[in-house]
Amino acid sequence: MMDATTRTHRHTEDWREHAYDLTRGIAAYTASPLIDGLARVVAGYPKADIANAFNHKQVACKMWARDKLFERCGGRFKRIWVLGGWYGVLPAMLFDDARFDIDMIESIDIDPHVAAIAQTLNRSAAGRFRALTSDMYALDYAAAKPDLVVNSSCEHIADVRDWLDMLPEGTLVLLQSNDYFSEPTHINCVASLKAFEAMAALRQIRFSGELPTKNYTRFMLIGTV
Repeated sequence: MMDATTRTHRHTEDWREHAYDLTRGIAAYTASPLIDGLARVVAGYPKADIANAFNHKQVACKMWARDKLFERCGGRFKRIWVLGGWYGVLPAMLFDDARFDIDMIESIDIDPHVAAIAQTLNRSAAGRFRALTSDMYALDYAAAKPDLVVNSSCEHIADVRDWLDMLPEGTLVLLQSNDYFSEPTHINCVASLKAFEAMAALRQIRFSGELPTKNYTRFMLIGTV
């Protein structure tokens, strides 16, 4: 008779095998490079919190960002930096969207454990995607000259305007924050869209909006510093 630890381990292994078979099958049916990359992540990185990265709220927020970016700025970009890029889900969604023509996306995160997962998820975009490990405060924005900087987790930044001041004037940014004050890791939430606009103090705003979810409202700004 199996003990509880053995049963839990077998259940985890069974879930991973089923998830891999499922995602691999969907990838074959849809011919989607994104789903193929997801299947490879499920198979190769069992400890990755990929279910959280692809939960319905995370996906909805990224689809919202992608759609509004195209509406207000078009789909042609030479170089995009996604800060706090985690597993590289937003880049994968951008590459998966035929409306966009992007030469390079670099997903930058301070956590060294996420780069390999992001590379795997974006495997089909080899040559157009890089996952880098770096502190956002150590980047040379002026030298790199990305034509779009994405930061979808401004609630984790102590001073958003202080960080934005590091970017060259005229840099296009897409910023997201939220009013989820009860989350301990959120050190700088905003109570409203107007508060987010005041915090960012962008020179030009191309889009300003909010997306209600069950537990919080997500706010987004697209504009130039």
